[in-house]
Amino acid sequence: MKEIRIHARAGQGAITTAALLGHAYFLKGIYAYAFPNFGAARMGAPMNAFVRVDTRPVRLRSQIYEPDYVIVVDATLLRGFNCFSGLKDNGIAIINQRQGIDIPKIKPTQKVYLVPANDIALKTIGRPLGNTALLGAYAAATDEFDLEALIGAISKRFSEKAKEANIEAVKLGYEYVRTTYSKTR
Repeated sequence: MKEIRIHARAGQGAITTAALLGHAYFLKGIYAYAFPNFGAARMGAPMNAFVRVDTRPVRLRSQIYEPDYVIVVDATLLRGFNCFSGLKDNGIAIINQRQGIDIPKIKPTQKVYLVPANDIALKTIGRPLGNTALLGAYAAATDEFDLEALIGAISKRFSEKAKEANIEAVKLGYEYVRTTYSKTR
């Protein structure tokens, strides 16, 4: 079983991110279970979404404490929360890059990919919602599924105009990781 934890603020698309990620795995023939966890129920409050995937049906319903992968949609959360808590030894973190945010120390076997996802989203979607660009980066960094599975999930989720913009964001996030981190992968 693989486990993914998503850190974001309410309203930044973490639930959509988890649903798209789960759907991409499903299109690959993998069982997926995606669910959110809210603290204070207000816009901007820190929250998590979780995804579990396996070749067998996923029955476990608890939060994820030892993820294989972490996606940080809002890097300001790194200031007050240990977003890397429990990240497995060979874990991978995908972080929406932001100026002035220090990345915590990681183990030598872990990897961190910084992606200017909000900049990509502004260019493609017209709004700083970098979650689909982060999903493209996730696909490139983890090799868990190909880009076509992710594009298929987006095609089912969004209508025409939003679909095309989000597909472009996914492709740019994917290419960013492939070109920027090609020597470190």
